[in-house]
Parts: sequence; structure tokens; C-alpha cells
Amino acid sequence: MNGIMNCWEFNKCGRQPGATLAEDLGVCPVTIATFANGLNRGVNGGRICWGFHDRVENGIWHCYNCDFYNFIIKEEVV
Repeated sequence: MNGIMNCWEFNKCGRQPGATLAEDLGVCPVTIATFANGLNRGVNGGRICWGFHDRVENGIWHCYNCDFYNFIIKEEVV
């Protein structure tokens, strides 16, 4: 690892392939999205996870309240 944290590492969700909760809850699609590999310097979709989920409810983007999203914004936006 190059010191760049992906969402599953930041959140410690355990849903990446081979992890503890992947068998019970399923592998998170972000962790295997190879088409997104390298975006925001992440592995697969690990640093653009907000692009994979329906994050709009009643017109509000929930990502703005996500600790990982805000972590990435601080790291990637200069």
C-alpha cells in the first residue's frame, strides 16, 4: 500500500474480498470495480465510493455528511 487509504480501510467495513463480513453481507461492489482503479489514487472504487450508491434522499446528498467523503475532499482538492 502506498499510504493512500480506501473506503473499506477507513471505515473498517470488512466487505472487501476475503474479509470477515464479505461472506455474510456480500462483497461491496466498490472493492471490485476495476474500471475505477486509480481514480483519486485509490484501488478499484475505493476512493470514489460515493459514485456507486444512491446517496440522494429527499434531495440531500448524504455523502456531504460522510467522514470518508470529507477526508477525500481534503486530500484530493488543493
